[in-house]
Amino acid sequence: MSDPRPDDRVFVRNTHAHDFARIADLCRRVYPDTRPWTPEQLGSHLRVFPEGQFVAIDRQEDQVVGMCASLIVLWDRYDMLDSWEDFTVDGMFTNHDPQRGRTLYGAEVLVDPTLQGHGIGGKLYAARRELVERLGLLRIRGGARLRTYHLHARRMSATDYVIKVVHGVIDDQTLSFQLHEGFHVLAVVPHYLSDDPDSLGYAALIEWLNPLLVEPHHSADRPTRFLHKDAVTAPKGAPPQR
Repeated sequence: MSDPRPDDRVFVRNTHAHDFARIADLCRRVYPDTRPWTPEQLGSHLRVFPEGQFVAIDRQEDQVVGMCASLIVLWDRYDMLDSWEDFTVDGMFTNHDPQRGRTLYGAEVLVDPTLQGHGIGGKLYAARRELVERLGLLRIRGGARLRTYHLHARRMSATDYVIKVVHGVIDDQTLSFQLHEGFHVLAVVPHYLSDDPDSLGYAALIEWLNPLLVEPHHSADRPTRFLHKDAVTAPKGAPPQR
């Protein structure tokens, strides 16, 4: 019998402390030139919000092949153009606010580069959506790193790049995937990442709304320039609920 396909042998569960070393190894495989998550940061995530941390495990190899990290924020405390460091307190998540917050902030998603395209990212996002619905949160928001913007920066602005990705003219491995996962773009954020030559620091602020709670006014402030031509725009109305 042939080995199971990678997407068949991978499952998602909550992160445990014994995963930390394997998460660091995954970080090095994905971003070899960037410092991986530290045990101090990952330990802080588990202390403040264990339900929001997930790993994807290859049951055949017993290896961490994906991970995602999240926290709950009170959106009114932030500006749409804030940086990753602002939203995560330098990756420690000590601003996690489950009493007042209604927004799950997606701080990280990583998939082993040798296994991308096998549905692992989709499983991690499905775990996040299930968490949002179970906790009764309104939405997921996060910064989508503009992974290939450096290839186009001489010819267009970051905003024009995002518009072309939304309309399928340019394929950006990160943002295109998230759009297929049902996210919409709210803004383009400069200086979101402090040291990322591929994106030149730019990210798209993206949003997914909980279908169990969404009302028309929740999407009323989505900029029309970032809506795909086939998207159904919500009627303008009351300001979005925070």
